[in-house]
Amino acid sequence: MAYETLLIDRDGPVAIITINRPKVLNALNGVVLAELSRAFDELESDRTVLAVVITGSGERAFVAGADIGELAALADAKAGETKARAGHEVGHKIEHSRLPVIMAINGYALGGGLELAMAGDIRLASSSAKLGQPEVNLGIVAGFGGSQRLPRLVGQGMASYLLLSGEQIGADEAKQANLVEKVFAPEQLLPEAIKLAKTIAAKGPLAVAATKRLIHKGMQTDLHSALELEAAEFGKISATKDAKEGTKAFLEKRPANFKGD
Repeated sequence: MAYETLLIDRDGPVAIITINRPKVLNALNGVVLAELSRAFDELESDRTVLAVVITGSGERAFVAGADIGELAALADAKAGETKARAGHEVGHKIEHSRLPVIMAINGYALGGGLELAMAGDIRLASSSAKLGQPEVNLGIVAGFGGSQRLPRLVGQGMASYLLLSGEQIGADEAKQANLVEKVFAPEQLLPEAIKLAKTIAAKGPLAVAATKRLIHKGMQTDLHSALELEAAEFGKISATKDAKEGTKAFLEKRPANFKGD
């Protein structure tokens, strides 16, 4: 299906989503949010897709933020809440997708752009990337999950620094803060992101999806409850054909042929 603001390409089992509004630094407007939501519905149902990479069009920005014109036009508190919930819906779909999602942050990731990136499973950044939550500069607060995901990733102190000051940090500082996992030269970023996505896509898809569920659910509960979840998932996965194939392939010293069942 055609998209107005997204480009979707395939590289084997990897879907590559490019947010394509370079004239406005790929700012998130209502159309982008709706199309991201639809794209994940479609990719989720395509069993040949095993991993996703999200990046931004052009060399300057991943996503430089939400569309400020749309924010300025919000009529009242209800309209603002509705806007925030649209952003939350996209983040929720990314987090709870069966698909591992790698964010290739190729430039500015500010406000809604950083919030989108934080919903992914793994964040890789260009050495030229700038990251931040500058909403307070506009007299507003983070509305697409930033006030909640950021402390969970970097801790309360660093999150408070970014959210309250509105300042931006570079890729290396973001890596030190555990906001991104790895930093690459600009020309290496997308190839490395696709390479990693293919590495993950070669693993057992049921195990990958279950591991993703365990990470997200476990982070929201106490250790004892999380270990109970792990034991239950381990039991279910152990009974799958993929598990039998994976262990047999290891013993026979050959690549596994996972089929997702």
